[in-house]
Amino acid sequence: MVELSPQQMKIIERLLEAGFRPITIPPYENVICIKKGECAAVLAPVAQGGLKLAAAPSYLVGGNLSVKLKRGSGEVFVWKKNELEATAERLNELDAFQEELNGILTSAGRQ
Repeated sequence: MVELSPQQMKIIERLLEAGFRPITIPPYENVICIKKGECAAVLAPVAQGGLKLAAAPSYLVGGNLSVKLKRGSGEVFVWKKNELEATAERLNELDAFQEELNGILTSAGRQ
């Protein structure tokens, strides 16, 4: 488990208040994974006491972080052999997730 500073704990508290939840995703046990809805992100501590994105937020497929790929004329979220169509609704959910997460992380960095 990651050791967090008091400032990092405050960021985690703000994320929890906003509806984000911690999750465990193998092989990311040594970083902080958070989810909201069907989207997730991997966060890592930074030296100044904040948190940063360690990987781009993604849509969960089978409880795992996916990658977005082009398939034919559309896009899909893929994890191993599982895939979900990247519908407008899912893409909007991922955009909203990333925007809200970035807002919290950015505002925490200014404090």
